[in-house]
Amino acid sequence: MAPSSTISFLSDFGDADEFVGVVHGVVERIAPGTRIIDIGHRVPRGDVRAGALMLLRAIQYLPDGVVLAVVDPGVGTDRGGVAVETGRGIFVGPDNGLLAPAVAMVGGALRAVRLESEEFRLPRHGTSFDGRDVFAPAAAVLASGEASLDDLGSAVDPGSLMSLLLPLVDHGDGVVQGEVWWVDGYGNAQTNISPEDLALIGVAPGDRVVLQVGSATHELEWASAYGAAGRGAPLLHADSHGLMAIAVQGGSAAESLMLHAGLSVGLRRSRHLKQLDHEDDTGHQQ
Repeated sequence: MAPSSTISFLSDFGDADEFVGVVHGVVERIAPGTRIIDIGHRVPRGDVRAGALMLLRAIQYLPDGVVLAVVDPGVGTDRGGVAVETGRGIFVGPDNGLLAPAVAMVGGALRAVRLESEEFRLPRHGTSFDGRDVFAPAAAVLASGEASLDDLGSAVDPGSLMSLLLPLVDHGDGVVQGEVWWVDGYGNAQTNISPEDLALIGVAPGDRVVLQVGSATHELEWASAYGAAGRGAPLLHADSHGLMAIAVQGGSAAESLMLHAGLSVGLRRSRHLKQLDHEDDTGHQQ
């Protein structure tokens, strides 16, 4: 792969400590002038699945080059670090499933190596900061062309890399059963349910939809935009990633409806007709 001079960087380091800045500094010292795109650093600490989903949502909008992803609760163990070549560039990070969904999204792994070479690591006294000592140097030399994939370690079968199983949607008895995949900073809750899943049970845009959360139910409108619902009203919409999301106009769905990542949710068509069908031409209820 030709040098890219671009590293797209994701982590769970947050912004309260110096960790993100230190990784930037390591890259700049090894490969001056390398551009770093910060995808995000507020992945919940140690939440590999949340990090994998964030990377999956972002990957199609990132430039080809090197992806550096570090959400690594197994740091210091024998979990291994890898560099994975794809048709869109090289992914660098821990072999714990973090990279797997995004790698699959861009067409799968062409080849992979273990990050074993001491030549491309920082000297260290401990093993608690592989993001600084192992992954950042590897990403930097790959982005700059200072080293090739083969220079970093021994080849491994891409099929042996850790996968990450994501929950599937279930259709049955007129209900689509799915899961909240993430909650964004506005309190909107993205599910793993697609518009096509809802079409299979006869639900279409503009319909009233019942959201089932445990023993609680909420009736929502499948709206085209946030502003299509009244202020404070819950709504369902297809988000920018093409999945169904739950929102509250002017508020937080997570707070109002008690939603969080990993929560099981069901969606079904309401017994009511589409909202426009409630009124006749004079605006009176039928």
